[in-house]
Amino acid sequence: MFLSRTLRLFRPEAVLRTLAPPCYLHTSASQLNSNRATIACIPRQKFARVYPVLMVRPDGSTIHIRYKEPKRILMMPIDINTLPEAQRKARLRRREVSKIVVKEDVQFEDDFSLDDYRKFWKKK
Repeated sequence: MFLSRTLRLFRPEAVLRTLAPPCYLHTSASQLNSNRATIACIPRQKFARVYPVLMVRPDGSTIHIRYKEPKRILMMPIDINTLPEAQRKARLRRREVSKIVVKEDVQFEDDFSLDDYRKFWKKK
């Protein structure tokens, strides 16, 4: 009987009760459950937000997709190598920078003379 009482004192719960309780002033218990997500945000590079967008394919067909940017219409580029020669040349011509037409300055002839107005500049 005496032996069982002394062994009860060496149980882990009894030993922890006899020691000084730890001070949790500046620490908090970690919660490893679903409530942790409501307290802290998860750092991520890309967010899961996508927007409904109408995508137009090169053949003219349209489909609705989910896209990372809010746009109304997303047009896919046309492969120039698959076009007929006449259409390919027309598209390449439209891509070229048009030559800028420089307007020539028109020189007006006038009979303005500064000497006619010098009398107004002199102080009296």
